[in-house]
Amino acid sequence: MAQRKTERLMNLVFTLLATSQYLTKEQIRSSIAEYREDTDVAFERKFERDKQELRDLGLEIETGTFDALGGVTGYRLLRAEVELPQIDLTVEEAAVIGLAGQLWDHAGMAAETTTALAKLKAIGHDFDPSVLRMTEARLRAEEPAFDAVFDATGRRMPIAFEYRRPGGETTVRHLEPWSMTSFREHWYVGGHDRDRERPRLFRLSRIVGDVKPDGEPGEYEVPDDVDLKKVARALHPPEPDATAVLRVTAGRAQSLRRHAVRVDRIDAGIDEVEVAYAVIGDLADEIASYGADAIVASPPELRDAVVARLRTVAEVHA
Repeated sequence: MAQRKTERLMNLVFTLLATSQYLTKEQIRSSIAEYREDTDVAFERKFERDKQELRDLGLEIETGTFDALGGVTGYRLLRAEVELPQIDLTVEEAAVIGLAGQLWDHAGMAAETTTALAKLKAIGHDFDPSVLRMTEARLRAEEPAFDAVFDATGRRMPIAFEYRRPGGETTVRHLEPWSMTSFREHWYVGGHDRDRERPRLFRLSRIVGDVKPDGEPGEYEVPDDVDLKKVARALHPPEPDATAVLRVTAGRAQSLRRHAVRVDRIDAGIDEVEVAYAVIGDLADEIASYGADAIVASPPELRDAVVARLRTVAEVHA
C-alpha cells in the first residue's frame, strides 16, 4: 500500500511538472492509473489528500486557468519553485542516489509516468521530457526473484527459496533479508541465514522458482553494524585456479574469447578456446548460454555441469 501511494504521488509530481499549462482534475485523473480505477467520490478524496501531502512536503501546487473568462480550474507545478539548488554530495552519497535512480525503472514508476505523459500529449498538452531524466535506467533487474526479495527486504519479512549452488545442486534456504546490492550486472541479497545461523549472501539469478514468505513482516531487526564493505568484498570472485578447453564456433561467444588464455583455429568454422576459471558453476552457466556454439572438451566435470543445465532448459520447454 505504501509503495503504491509513493508511486501515485511521484506520478502526480511528474505530471504537474511536465506541462506549462494548467491541467484540470479530469485530465490528471485520466493520466494516472490509480486515479482512473477510483469512483468519482474516491478520486476526489484521494486527490485532495495527495495535494495536501505535496504541500506538506513543500511543493506548492499552483491553481489557475488560461481561459480569460475564468473557466475550469487547473493545476500545475513550476519547476523554478521545485528544483533544488546545487548540492555537494560525498562519493558514497552520490552512489546511493545513483543506485536508487537506477532501480526506478524496475519499480514500474518510470513506465507509469511515461504512460501518463503520453496520455497528456495525446490530448494536446506539450511536456518537457527532461523531467524524466532521473528515471532513465542504467541498471537492469531482470532476475525473476527480484520483486519478491525486494519487497521482503523492505518489510523485514523472512523468506524461503530454492537455491542452486555453483556446483548445480539445489537446496531450500531460509533467510532474513537485510539488504540488496548489485555487482557486475548481478543482484545479491544478504541477511541472516537461518539454516547456517550466520550472515550469508545469495545471488538472485541462482534462486529457482518462487520466493515464499517464511514469517511475518517486521519479525526481525536488521543489525546496526552490518558491514557493507564486507558484502562488497564477498562479491569479488576468487582468482582462477583451473582452465577449460572449449570448441567454439568461429565468430561466436565473444565474452569467452575476451577472457581466453589462448585461441587456436582448428578448422574453417571451429576454434579451440582455453579459458581460466575459479567457480565451475559460473563458467558452466555462461557456456550453456551459447548452446551449440560452445562445447566443452575438458574437464569432464565442467562438461557434465553444462549438459545438466541444457537438459534442465530442454525439460522446461518440452
